[in-house]
Amino acid sequence: MRPLPESPVKPVLAFCCALLLAPSALAAETLKYIALVDGGKKAGEQTVTVGNDGVTRVDFIFKDNGRGPELKEEYRLAADGTFERYQVKGISTFGAPVDETFTRDGDRGQWKSTSDAGTHTSTGTALYTPLGGTPATTSVALAALARQADGKLPLVPSGTLTQRKLASMDIRTGTQSRTVDLLALTGIGFTPSFVWVTRDAEPRLFAYIYPGFLQLIEDGWQGTADTLEARQKIAEREALVALQQRLAHPLPGTTLIRNARVFDSEKAVLGASSDVVVRDGRIVSVSPAGQVTVEAQQVVDAGNPVLLPGLYDMHVHAGSWEGGLHLAAGVTSARDMGNDNATLQQLMAEEKAGTLMHPRVIPAGYIEGQSPHSSQGGFVVKDLPGAKQAIDWYADHGYPQIKIYNSFPKEILRDTAAYAHQRGIRVSGHVPAFMRAQDVVEQGYDEIQHINQVMLNFFVTPETDTRTLARFYLVADKTDGLDFDSKPVQDFIAELAEKQVVVDPTLATFEFLHQREGQLSPIVADVADHLPPDVQRGRRAAELNIPDDVTGARYKRSFDKLVDFTGRMYRAGVPLVAGTDELPGFTLQRELELYVQAGLTPSQVLQVATWNGAKYSRTLDDAGSIAPGKRADLVLVDGDPTENISDIRKLALVIKDGRAYYPAEIHEALGIRPFAPALNVQSAR
Repeated sequence: MRPLPESPVKPVLAFCCALLLAPSALAAETLKYIALVDGGKKAGEQTVTVGNDGVTRVDFIFKDNGRGPELKEEYRLAADGTFERYQVKGISTFGAPVDETFTRDGDRGQWKSTSDAGTHTSTGTALYTPLGGTPATTSVALAALARQADGKLPLVPSGTLTQRKLASMDIRTGTQSRTVDLLALTGIGFTPSFVWVTRDAEPRLFAYIYPGFLQLIEDGWQGTADTLEARQKIAEREALVALQQRLAHPLPGTTLIRNARVFDSEKAVLGASSDVVVRDGRIVSVSPAGQVTVEAQQVVDAGNPVLLPGLYDMHVHAGSWEGGLHLAAGVTSARDMGNDNATLQQLMAEEKAGTLMHPRVIPAGYIEGQSPHSSQGGFVVKDLPGAKQAIDWYADHGYPQIKIYNSFPKEILRDTAAYAHQRGIRVSGHVPAFMRAQDVVEQGYDEIQHINQVMLNFFVTPETDTRTLARFYLVADKTDGLDFDSKPVQDFIAELAEKQVVVDPTLATFEFLHQREGQLSPIVADVADHLPPDVQRGRRAAELNIPDDVTGARYKRSFDKLVDFTGRMYRAGVPLVAGTDELPGFTLQRELELYVQAGLTPSQVLQVATWNGAKYSRTLDDAGSIAPGKRADLVLVDGDPTENISDIRKLALVIKDGRAYYPAEIHEALGIRPFAPALNVQSAR
């Protein structure tokens, strides 16, 4: 499985909800959907009932990994099949209140949510897209879209929904059979959303599948979900291959990059202008500018910008459609921190074959323990033999480390870590429930994921179950009052430094601890005008329940102290790596800005995002710096991020695996206004 991120990014289910779902109001019976995760574990359900009063009522609950939304929704449709009246109430994934309404009177629509409000005038059909809806509005969207002669459905507040049929399947359960179609829906977010649709007079959602993680399907048809998922993966793969062919530009033979200031990631200093020769995906030489004579097939006349090694995002849950956002941000290597093993193996194979636009993946093997709270991806174990079996599989498949998760049995942690080290594998993860960070450090952890997992060390008791939302609310509530100069805090930081325990803070992810309703997520606040309007709107919704200004101010002070604590760890000698666990690309850029706020220099931050990433993913012999013999994973910046870390957004060219990618071109394909003009590779002939 791919565990839901420790972040305010909406889980894949919530993305589906924001776009979609709900059987047509013309349906004559109650319809039920079942949500399955991790190969068949029930994690939620949706019941849709159409009343005699013409109102559709929806009850929806989804719980996985100790969190998830609970929603009650009702709506009435207008004659054109769009919402005439809409309302949803409940709680979001992390416990924030959901209260959203929409009404339409003639051509005028009016909406109000906990994070925004507005009006919209439409001269024809237009469908409101809820921020916090259930998986019930897709069917409304599908039926309304089917009525449009031009195949386009205007959306409120903004956007246009379109669809493309990719495949059809005949399926059977018991004595029942039916044909369903796979559609790619575009017009919301950065990438298509894939849905299985009925062939009723008014089509509706039959199943939503996120391969390797989620299957939401009509009750009674669960036995067909795996078949649908297999066919969907083929269709998605074909679309992804076409995207790679369009946006990846091969660099055959030799490429000369002239007049670039090369960042020395080992020493964290910016060098003088240089010429870099690349051949067959490898760096051949790095020489003072103007001193290289080489017959090159391609030339990049850099004009003295900064040349960085490819960046590392050290905390992702890799998905096939995220590669464009990563590469456009200069991320050429990404460490996967938990996934469905078979899905990840396929993704890695496609990336290596060059058919998938994606960073190179360094896998961390996911190991969870059995409990009612278990996240079911990777291996779920109950004893030491099971843990050893999981470690053996990961070691045999070349994984450099494992990630231990929340429900792992604490009684076997020490022996598990020892066995992993015996097999040559690093040990990292969350702090298992009923333990503290100092316990896992003492028992063999090489690395801890997330700043909250570190900080909980000072707040939990032996009875605190950190598999619940307590792992977020405790940190938000109590960090403000923690004395960082106290002996327990200082001793713990010293222990981390002495044992060289790496910390993967994912600070930007945890800005949801203080984000209020209506405020833009700090991840996108500085770049919001570059993003599609629907993304901007979605990023104004809070995730945590912050009931008043006093609480909000305390949570903000707590987050600021998390940033300060990260700087204190770094200055004490604790190794950091830059990870996200959130929106690809943009989150890493924000993460690096937060490290500067923590007191690191921009050059030190770039070293963390390059050299440290390579060192602690065990790829330093092949990447992480610009040196002859290493992979030519290179990023040209139209600015100087060693002086202003925010210039890391101004990327003109990314080179990976003998291919050139133009961030401006990728961004345009994803509906994003580019940040810098492309620096095109020129043929030398």
